[in-house]
Amino acid sequence: DGALFPHLSALSNTAYGLRARGVPRAEARLRAQQWLERLGVGELADRRPAQLSGGQAQRVALARALAARPRLLLLDEPLAALDQTTRARVRHTLRRHLAGFGGVCLIVTHDPVEAVSLADRVLVLEGGDAVQDAPPAEVTRHPRSPWVARMLGGNAWEGTAGPGGTVELTGGGLLMTAPGGELPPKPGAPVLAVIAPEAVSLHLARPEGSPRNVWPGTVRELTAVGSRLRVLITSPEVPALVAEITPAAAADLGLTDGSRVWTAVKATEVTVVGL
Repeated sequence: DGALFPHLSALSNTAYGLRARGVPRAEARLRAQQWLERLGVGELADRRPAQLSGGQAQRVALARALAARPRLLLLDEPLAALDQTTRARVRHTLRRHLAGFGGVCLIVTHDPVEAVSLADRVLVLEGGDAVQDAPPAEVTRHPRSPWVARMLGGNAWEGTAGPGGTVELTGGGLLMTAPGGELPPKPGAPVLAVIAPEAVSLHLARPEGSPRNVWPGTVRELTAVGSRLRVLITSPEVPALVAEITPAAAADLGLTDGSRVWTAVKATEVTVVGL
């Protein structure tokens, strides 16, 4: 219930912090109502917590925290109870607020989209240990472990840097990469090859054209993620990988569990990170 006071309405809950700081009642209620409106629960101002759904209560609790403009704002899974559409809208509102927030905000979340879109610095914990502490763009481009890359939704393959921009994958397989702006790892150095699911294309026949990584595979699972589909593919030549495509593309390919496909990844779409 967002630790809301059960005997107070949504409006009174939201105004509580302001009143505690000495803001006049009328002004506190006006500012509280404005925050409820911003978060899409303005019409619920007179309801008590027991009359709210989990997602509604979470937005009232968030409104209460933001309305008071504290110098230190602690948010623990602030959007967890919201459906996907509402979450995106509230995340946008929260991001705009934090852009002008003069205090310190600490957000705890298991949602990588939340972390990357809301934070100006991300600390990633794995098993209680800090595995990466960097700006969101750095974490996205250069994840420091397979776990971080997979948490962000990417394919992450461990291997060894080879000659000519190749990566010799652990367990077998060779991956072609393209030279980037950074100094490439020395041959023999342990590396992590990261491939975004959107960069994996699927075909019914072996694709021709520009140099790329091409492997045969078998569809093992199709999962809806928002308006797109994630396709898990296994291959005898490389580790399992995930492709992200549109439902229309999946229908055109006739994809089902067990479908045989060819997967292709351009060398320019492979990011290599030293370990």
